Amino acid sequence: MSTTEAPHRVDEPAAPQIPRGWAALVGVLAVAAAVAAGQLVAGLVAPASSPYLAVGDAVVRLSPHGLTEFAKATFGTADKPVLLAGMALVIAGVAALAGLASRRQPGPAVVVVVVLGVLGLGAVMFEPAFAPLDVLAPTASLVVGVAVVRWLHRLALAAAGRREEPAQVAGLTRRALLVRSAVAVGVASLAGGAAGSWLGRGVGDLRGTVTERIAGARLAERAPAIPASAAFPELGTPTFLTPNAEFYRIDTALRVPVLAAQDWSLRIHGMVDAERTLTFDDLLSRPLVERPVTLTCVSNPVGGDLISTATFTGIDLRDLLLEVGVRPGADQAFSTSVDGWYTGTPVDVLLEPDRGAMLAVGMNGEALPLEHGFPVRMVVPGLYGYVSATKWVTDLELTTFGAKAGFWLQRGWAQKGPIKTGSRIDSPRGFAALPAGRVTVAGIAWSQPTGIGRVEVSVDGGPWQEAELATEVSGDTWRMWRAGFDLAPGGHSVRSRATAADGVTQTEAVADPVPDGATGWPDVAFSVS
Repeated sequence: MSTTEAPHRVDEPAAPQIPRGWAALVGVLAVAAAVAAGQLVAGLVAPASSPYLAVGDAVVRLSPHGLTEFAKATFGTADKPVLLAGMALVIAGVAALAGLASRRQPGPAVVVVVVLGVLGLGAVMFEPAFAPLDVLAPTASLVVGVAVVRWLHRLALAAAGRREEPAQVAGLTRRALLVRSAVAVGVASLAGGAAGSWLGRGVGDLRGTVTERIAGARLAERAPAIPASAAFPELGTPTFLTPNAEFYRIDTALRVPVLAAQDWSLRIHGMVDAERTLTFDDLLSRPLVERPVTLTCVSNPVGGDLISTATFTGIDLRDLLLEVGVRPGADQAFSTSVDGWYTGTPVDVLLEPDRGAMLAVGMNGEALPLEHGFPVRMVVPGLYGYVSATKWVTDLELTTFGAKAGFWLQRGWAQKGPIKTGSRIDSPRGFAALPAGRVTVAGIAWSQPTGIGRVEVSVDGGPWQEAELATEVSGDTWRMWRAGFDLAPGGHSVRSRATAADGVTQTEAVADPVPDGATGWPDVAFSVS
């Protein structure tokens, strides 16, 4: 009998794989480098072409109406930072998972980086204001992302495969080289992204010389002086004019468009007798007007703070439309901003002799802030901003409502958007604890362009008491009010209602902002002790 001895097999060493933490970090750093590269190239070439911000813009444009309103109601003016932060978290999570799937081979991470890059490229190409040069930023983002993920993966895999023998590369162990490379990629990504964002806002002071030019321009209409009796800030109301830095901002722009005044132009065309293109110099060569105007957002809830007042400087839009000749049948002025946002404004409102519609170049004695439309924006008293206050405006087409629909009209909002008579209680604040005795209730009211004729206040559901009104500045602006009550200790509530100068009283009926502005009486609860 014979036996056959099986040959001895020596187990082959397992293929090295990257530790989980390092693998996830490789994915995150590669995607961070890709985003930073896109941001940097966009800042150098075309700020509007940042793939990261283009994806955010696409989210804004494509989000369901309910989600958009939830974001505005929940986060208010912080909705844009919240969106961008949420995107960053999602992208970081996807990148980490891609890294974990690539512990042995870089393929899965490369695929994820390419997919994200293609999404960024697509978002840029479908931007309303896309230009061929805009492909450079997303292309750079894709190339850098793929190169970095392959490079870091190779270093991490080499370090993982030589744990017992710290091989030297240029005097460093593979692990030390990996650590330094990861730190370098992280620092470069942060620096590149920051530099791209800074460059995207423009280098140098775009507004300083414009402020000087506005101050030296010919003024045909000067704003009325604002008397001290026009506001009660010592009682808790706002100052009459809202400082530019505190002026509310609602728009769809994730990036603030940056356009030098000398590069700006406005094309007026469509149903007009004489098409015209105006430069910024053309505007300043015309007589300028100064007008205090309260702007109100249609998304403002009852008692909300999406309302502000400024003195705007610009040219009279009615005069300009009369010069170009609006043809019969044109009922909509369809305005488009430099970033592609668009809306329609009723022509009959713009042509009202006393409406005061403007192409504004200045705000509270200086050039428009970048985030409020520099170098030129529309201002139309008496209409909610979504149909009248186009920032960074570069195109005005006279057309019909039947031919084109504005951005928010396509999303379920009303066509014309006249501002409703409203009021707000600024003092006392909700759930405030006040000392017993005389309690002063103060707030604001508005009914542009008619003006406010009366404000009434009711405490604890009692009879309405007429409030003292501040000095009126203009029917186009808000008006402050105050009223005093002697209140016993305990819980109390106060509500207000305004009546316009034409006798129309703020309605008690409660309605959401959609489709044409919120209604109802503001109500504040507080206590006295």
